[in-house]
Amino acid sequence: MSHAHISQLSVKACESEVGAADPNRTPRGVFSYIADMLPPVLFVALLPTRFSLQLMCNVKTRIQLDPLTYNRGLSAGLQQVVANDGAGALLTGFGPTVVGYFLQGAFKFGGYEFFKHCAIDTLGRETASNNRNTIYLGSSAFAEFFGDIALCPFEAVRIRLVSERTFARGLIDGFYKMAQQEGFRGFYSGLGPVLLKQVPYTMATFVVYEKALGLAYSTFDRATLSSNAHTMINIGSGLAAGLAAAVVSQPADTVLSRINKVQSQRGERTFVRLYKIASELGIRGSYAGIRARLVMVGGMTACQFAIYGHIKQAIGATGGVEII
Repeated sequence: MSHAHISQLSVKACESEVGAADPNRTPRGVFSYIADMLPPVLFVALLPTRFSLQLMCNVKTRIQLDPLTYNRGLSAGLQQVVANDGAGALLTGFGPTVVGYFLQGAFKFGGYEFFKHCAIDTLGRETASNNRNTIYLGSSAFAEFFGDIALCPFEAVRIRLVSERTFARGLIDGFYKMAQQEGFRGFYSGLGPVLLKQVPYTMATFVVYEKALGLAYSTFDRATLSSNAHTMINIGSGLAAGLAAAVVSQPADTVLSRINKVQSQRGERTFVRLYKIASELGIRGSYAGIRARLVMVGGMTACQFAIYGHIKQAIGATGGVEII
């Protein structure tokens, strides 16, 4: 299929999905997109696979925080955690993980659709089609920024719960203690690393996903594909996106785990802490736990995009913006 034909398909997709050709359509605000995202994102957040991913996430965090102890890989790390702290330790921080990533996902997916919509309205259908990679990158970056504002406090509590088993009993108790001990600043001391991790992660996720999806649908006739075929394409595209995103964002993920491990010194600036941690880690140290994270992020992203599309259709939240 020629590039010109693909561009024509992209323009038609813009017309049908965004409805820019209809002067009577009602403009949609960002919160309507976020509301559309809540049910599918909640389902993914509570998905049974989230439990298994939580196990890997805890082991990955321990490898990053204590690489000398947890230095034998993912499987051995799971056994070490159970031997040292009991099986229940593997689900430490599950509450902050579900709530934090539920809110972040709603802003991320909803904001991504909203900012794509705005870009197409501003640039026009043909210009948007010709510059879709730039739109994917910009829309995902803006969406993730707002998602990270919601996520950061929950991620701070999760890491503290994992690194200090006696710190608190769970989400509510952890929030209360962090607020008492460190104030508002404590919840956002890791915002810089969260942004450095999540923004490139989300940009890579959506760009690779959209490119893989575009490649698949330029190879196969979309209209003739079965529901199972669409699901497999979503899974494959999501897996590729997750693996790429994990590699891109791993160094910042390691720094984030370290910065939230302990309370900052009085008067110590966040930038100084980031520089010290990054210097201590080096390139090799910043990729500690990468194998566990590849499994976790690749699997999670593949499941997210597969289930996300089906749940959106099931509840009628099909207002997505496609420019592939």
